[in-house]
Amino acid sequence: MKVKIMEKFSKMSRLIAAGIFLLAGGGLLLISRQSAAFAEWYAVCLYPLLTASIGRLMGCLPFSAAEILLYVLIVCIAGTFVRMIFRMVRQKKAAPLGEWLSGILLTAGVLLFLYAVGGGINYNRTAFSEEEGFVLSEYTADELAEVCEWLTKQVNVYSGSVERDDVGEMLAGADAAAGAVEALETLSSSHSSLAGYYPQPKGVLASRILSNLNLTGVYSFFTIEANYNTDMTDYNIPFVMCHELSHLRGFMDEKEANFIAFLACISSDREDFRYSGYLSAWIYCTNRLNKADHDAVTALRAQLDENAKIDLAANNAYWDRFEGKAAEVSEQVNDTYLKASGQSDGVYGYDRVVDLITTYYYGWK
Repeated sequence: MKVKIMEKFSKMSRLIAAGIFLLAGGGLLLISRQSAAFAEWYAVCLYPLLTASIGRLMGCLPFSAAEILLYVLIVCIAGTFVRMIFRMVRQKKAAPLGEWLSGILLTAGVLLFLYAVGGGINYNRTAFSEEEGFVLSEYTADELAEVCEWLTKQVNVYSGSVERDDVGEMLAGADAAAGAVEALETLSSSHSSLAGYYPQPKGVLASRILSNLNLTGVYSFFTIEANYNTDMTDYNIPFVMCHELSHLRGFMDEKEANFIAFLACISSDREDFRYSGYLSAWIYCTNRLNKADHDAVTALRAQLDENAKIDLAANNAYWDRFEGKAAEVSEQVNDTYLKASGQSDGVYGYDRVVDLITTYYYGWK
């Protein structure tokens, strides 16, 4: 009798705790959605404390804590599920199922709360472009073509100065993670909203999984870490590192993160970072221009340095290997998540960085 009472109490305690975490996490997200002032206050006053404490602590680890914890979580869920099945068979009762489900609900509640305080609230803060005075305006296809011509020239300037392998593909320079931190710190000297502590980005051990999911990088809300795919074509790495690091300043919007990555890369003293920034921007901008003027993009591609063409071909060949159902499902999940977080463009929001790059070119260049 005493054991049964304790089991019921334990189940009830988990359900109560789950309810508290779910209400707290959901409540914070709802408040931030309704009050931009609250989201801005949290992003500016409280969130930096997490990056300076948890982010700094996790930054001491040479591996991605988020990745390891994910594997541990999967093993624990699978292990407790098998244990629950054995208990149900042995006891011939459904009680173990209720206990297991209460544990799952508690885990979900804790994760929702950590997601909210680890960055979810920040989706509703003031955008980086707005804080720094980048005022978006309409532009014509001809104006975008001029931006693309400028990017083409910049790509060609740095294409021949980066290290390359035997087949001509760019090799990311040594200590790229430290270079990404330096790039953001340099940029923060002219853009105060980016000032603060930056831990080094972490390469994901099982990067092939990210490739199968069509992901170049992931920000961990639960460990305040910037993670990147180490298997992708190297020219992507500096840009992706800076993109993920921008989330640690509380800027969660993907087009804003892309824009910050672009600015950080082209402001860097490292030529591999500048090349990565300009080539990544070239891809986004020419893809947009291609919808309005295909011939112009064909001409611009012909003007690209041959080494840059090698990088683009290698990148296309790499991602072509992972086209399939997993990548489609991953993109759909990401699209749904971004829209639920307030980014109405979903995965297409990444491409909206073109608007910001064009604004930069005409107003800040």
